Amino acid sequence: MNLLEALMILCFGLSWLISIYRSYTARTAKGKSLFFEVFLWIGYVFGIIREFMQFSSGEGLDFLFYLGWIFYFLNIAEITIDMVLYVRNVRLDRERETKLENEVAKEENAID
Repeated sequence: MNLLEALMILCFGLSWLISIYRSYTARTAKGKSLFFEVFLWIGYVFGIIREFMQFSSGEGLDFLFYLGWIFYFLNIAEITIDMVLYVRNVRLDRERETKLENEVAKEENAID
């Protein structure tokens, strides 16, 4: 069971790296949902709590258990980074919109 969980979390972690890269390079929050990421973050917290519960029971504490533990923390860190990038990208979107509005206003004033 620990092998499947470790592989699942590894795949999620690789997916988060792709998401972080896209968030960083796109420089826009369009198409992203902070609400969605918060729920995923909470889900990982529940997974970590489950790891604590398994650790306290003392059962199944093999190499894969500890590997899964590491992946949980890496994934929650990756989601946190992606959420920070989301906030940055929202700010960049607002700055672009404000700049565009100011340019349009200048053009309208120049026409008048």
